[in-house]
Amino acid sequence: MPNITISIDEALLKAGRKYAEKHQTSINALIRRLLEETIQSQSKDWLQECFDLMDRAKGNSRGKRWKREDLYDG
Repeated sequence: MPNITISIDEALLKAGRKYAEKHQTSINALIRRLLEETIQSQSKDWLQECFDLMDRAKGNSRGKRWKREDLYDG
């Protein structure tokens, strides 16, 4: 697993260590979890937004059906 270096305010680092100890984890694990939750949350938000847009589109095919072949010029 790759390593990264970050700069953190001394007081924030101290509070983070205290929090991590209280929750029987490490600063490393806290940062990893926060990053994962942030990224996954955004992915889920994007997907939900897509479904919401489709629901609001009010498209109507008027019963017309198409086949995959109809998409290509032949």
